[in-house]
Amino acid sequence: MEARARILARIRKALKERPKALLPELPHHALPADPLDLFLRRLAENGAEGRLLDQEGALALLRELAQGLPGAAYGRGVPEGFRPLPELPPEEAPLGVSWALFAVAETGSVALSSEDGRKAQLLPPTHLVLVERERVYPTLLEAFQDHKALPSALGLHSGPSKSADIGQVMVKGVHGPGRLWVVVLT
Repeated sequence: MEARARILARIRKALKERPKALLPELPHHALPADPLDLFLRRLAENGAEGRLLDQEGALALLRELAQGLPGAAYGRGVPEGFRPLPELPPEEAPLGVSWALFAVAETGSVALSSEDGRKAQLLPPTHLVLVERERVYPTLLEAFQDHKALPSALGLHSGPSKSADIGQVMVKGVHGPGRLWVVVLT
């Protein structure tokens, strides 16, 4: 323990003389007090589809997306009430359903936990993400300030998977779902 204390003391002494790094200024544009409209707009700009629905509306949309499908892959955090279809392994499922930790209006992103299971988030060609209305934050900084205990890895999904690596031609669904739906639950 004594070696640890000596090392930390040397680090503190070295850092004492260095100027403090300033945090970047907040975005130049003013963010609205209610981030929901901005979140849904940014989501659409990113190529995803978003809706504000109650639980019944979300279940109806889930059933609509799953029409004719054999089942879905569910993240571990998805409540039982949002699992109306038979569960399939993610590598076989045409639909993945996840529960977001939070959403960010500034970028139109949903934050998904690694603890939820990344396969259900990345392997099915269509991905439906559920997020509670009160977990839509104006900025990523505010979301991080409100969530003190985060998982070891966090995925920020801001639209369907897309790439223009080959011939500068945009192709969706190359490295993940080609279609992203986000339902904000009221």
